[in-house]
This record gives sequence, structure tokens and C-alpha cells, in this order.
Amino acid sequence: MTPAVSAEEAAALAAVDEEAVSRMLLELVAIPSVTGSAAESEMQHHLAGHLDRLGLDVDLWSMDLPALRAHPGFPGTEAPRDEAWGLAATTPGGHGPTMILQGHVDVVPPGDLRQWEGDPFTPRVVGDLVHGRGACDMKAGLVANLAALAAIRAGGVRLRGRVAAHCVVGEEDGGLGAFGTLQRGHTGDACIITEPTGGTLVTANAGALTFRIEVPGRATHASTRDAGVSAIDAYAPVHRALARLEARRNASAHPLMAEYPVPYALCVGTLRAGSWASSVPDCLVAEGRLGVRLGEDPAEAIADFENCVAEACADDPWLRAHPAVVTWPGGRFASGRLPADHPLSELVRGAHADAVGGPSIRERGAPYGSDLRLYAAADIPTLQFGPGDVRLAHGPREQVSVSEVVAVARTLVLAVLRSVGTR
Repeated sequence: MTPAVSAEEAAALAAVDEEAVSRMLLELVAIPSVTGSAAESEMQHHLAGHLDRLGLDVDLWSMDLPALRAHPGFPGTEAPRDEAWGLAATTPGGHGPTMILQGHVDVVPPGDLRQWEGDPFTPRVVGDLVHGRGACDMKAGLVANLAALAAIRAGGVRLRGRVAAHCVVGEEDGGLGAFGTLQRGHTGDACIITEPTGGTLVTANAGALTFRIEVPGRATHASTRDAGVSAIDAYAPVHRALARLEARRNASAHPLMAEYPVPYALCVGTLRAGSWASSVPDCLVAEGRLGVRLGEDPAEAIADFENCVAEACADDPWLRAHPAVVTWPGGRFASGRLPADHPLSELVRGAHADAVGGPSIRERGAPYGSDLRLYAAADIPTLQFGPGDVRLAHGPREQVSVSEVVAVARTLVLAVLRSVGTR
């Protein structure tokens, strides 16, 4: 153990239980907590019981969805839902600073089951790796948070300040859970979100906006297609214009984003057109994601996109008279960033060096939206550091290393103790 580690810190580190980490990871992956599903709510109640057994003061509440949706700062949603449960738990007592450990409980649907080796929600263990939907995004991060809290409690460390665990729903489609948690008044002096960061510190996130483009056509029988206008053909110049827009918006990037070939991606994810195989389609709907540049006002990104579509329509004879319509359904992720030179980065970097060793962890941004921007907007300095590789998230090869979860838990132990202090 490095001499930089105090006796109290050493006791808490020694209490990090690798077997318990593995068991809990398997337990959580087995709960199919897809965004907006009943299992998402089941997960919140399951975690509330675990946090209660750890001796934390637990707040589990049914969120007032109509009130949250009516709030001017509501981040938007995409998945249908009838309910949402908030969960925040805090170590009792303490009058110093509060460190938040945050993680989302929801996962994306598994997609094409034929591409998986077995059931996505029956975790599969191969050596040190756990495979399954949500394994790295982000059940592993939740487990690291819980393991750190358990180790601090088991080590008998008396905290000067407090530690808060925020377990949130709806991150995958906008950030409803984090927004509702902050609106309820759960706050802190700093926050670590244990999203998968692949051994790096993520101190900035690009944003993302969901768009919908409706392109009109003129229907007729397929045998006389020359009498109609295919909405698919009408969409083609818009699609080419979007490619040019993406290239322009990525011509220069912030240094934190420079390692990504396309840090602010523009992606059309779905295309729907027509209602009958032997009819010329009279409407095409394209939906996708527009990347928001670091520091860019989402309203500016929206205007840039809408101007691009409008110019494409103005240059096309059919679309000039029948312009495409752009709307913005779903989640709205602004960009977010930890203030430059904030001590939270060095706190986590030092904790990792003392708890795990190895080379110093580097800092970078991430090209996707996350809850970081909601905490940053609430003036809570926030970064991401967690187990797993985001390139495996949302896919049929999703997996995480148990030893990496343990390493993150150990880092969190020291980061927490050094941020809130001991008595």
C-alpha cells in the first residue's frame, strides 16, 4: 500500500469485496430495466432495499411526470412511460461537503436477439468478463458506486461530510431521472458519474438532439409512377445536404474532442416511407440525432440544421413548393463540461494512482450526451469515470471486466474519503 494512503483509507480499501461485486453485477444485469419499462421501476425498488441495508437515509419517490414535463427545463423523453421512480440515498449525519456518486439504471432494448449469444438478460460469465445488456452501460458503474459505499461503511470510517447515491431512470432518452432528482432538491458539492469511460477521465460531453424530417411526395399507382412524386426520391437531396452539414460542423473541434474522427455526429437512424408496395410513397419520415458541439447553445444547433434543410428544399423544384418539415421530438442533450482546472480531476486522478497504480489516467471529452450536463447546469462540478468501454454499449457484445469494476470502486473509495473528509 502506498504511504500516501492513511490508515482509515487502507481499512476502507481492504473492505472492497470482489466476490460481492461479481454477485451484484450478475444480479443487476438479470433485471431487464429497459427505459420506461416496469423492470426499470423494479430496479429502483431493488436498489432502494440495498441502500437501506447499507444504513443510508433513502428517498424513494414516484415522480410527478406532468409537473416535470411542464417545467421549462425539462430535458425531453422518447420512450413511452406511465411512471418514473426517483432514488437518492445519503450517508447519515455529517456536516461537511457532499460527494454524489451517480448512475442510471435504465438500459436500451437488446435489438436483434439473433446477434446475441444467449438471452441478453441472462448474464454470461467468461473468465473475468460478464456479458449481457447493461453490463457496462451502466450496471457496472452502479455496482462500483454501491461497492464503494459498502466498503466505506464496512471499514468503519466516520465521515465528516456525506456521500449521496443518485440512482436515476430515463438517462438513455433524455435524463428525466437526473432532472427529477435535482428538482427534488438532492444536490451536492461534486459528482462522479460512473459511465463507462475506458480508463479515462471524461470531463466534457457533446450534446445530442433528436430530429424528425417529414418529406412529402405525391401518391399514385406504381405502374404510372411518372404521374406521382416519390417521397424517397424527394428526400435524397436533403440527405446529401445533411452529409455536408455534418462535415462542416466537424471541421474543427475542441481539443478535448480531437481524438474522435467525428466528434459531433449527425446520423439518420430511421427511415419510414409509403404504405403499399405498389404505390408511389407520398410521405417519408426520417429521424435521427444531431450532435451539439461543446459549448454550443442547442438553439444554435437547431437553427443550423433547419437552415440546412430549408436551403436543400429551396434548391429542389419539388421541395421548393412542398418543403420538408423539421420537428424536434425526444431527448435534448445540451453539451456539458467540468470547469477547466477544477480540482475534481486531480482528486480522482490521485485516488486512482494510490488505489490502483499504473499510469496516470488521461482526460478527454465524449461525443455523446449524458447526465453530466444536468449536474453541471445545477452548478455541481461533475465528471465521468467508470468501468467498461462505451464502444461495446448498446450492442450484442456488451461486456465488462469484474476486475475493472473493482478498480473503479477502489478509486471511488479514496475519492470520496478525500473529498468529504473523515473524523
